[in-house]
Amino acid sequence: MSFSARRRYCSASGSGTISSPGVGAKNLADIGPAERTTPAGRFVSKFGRAFGHQRVIWVDYANSVALHAVITTHKSEHRVERLQSPTPDDNRISFGCINVGTKFYTGKLTPLFQKKGGVVYILPDTKSLDDVFPRVRLLPYVSAAAAS
Repeated sequence: MSFSARRRYCSASGSGTISSPGVGAKNLADIGPAERTTPAGRFVSKFGRAFGHQRVIWVDYANSVALHAVITTHKSEHRVERLQSPTPDDNRISFGCINVGTKFYTGKLTPLFQKKGGVVYILPDTKSLDDVFPRVRLLPYVSAAAAS
């Protein structure tokens, strides 16, 4: 199972394609706005426990990036409404995690990732696809060579 995240999901408040060094070891209150990024790439992911024993899909454990149901603790953030907006422009609100709708998380992702985990692809904001996924550019050539 693979899942590609971007656009219709709440992600980090800053744009970028890499995590700031050491961000995974910081307390949330100590993470500055420029450090709130969701790294781009291919991540072998599985369920685990996060802060408060919340069950999440760990995307990048070392940098504390998880995929989980949207957090609605602070109603003033309007996270659910922002997820449902027609553009991604207002979806950046997290500290780096990927927030998805609760129904999607429990109904689709949980059954798919529950037993063995899976692969999550996060598309880049500031780098080219070739920089983040260099093999993708080569795939048509590899397929053609294998066919001949």
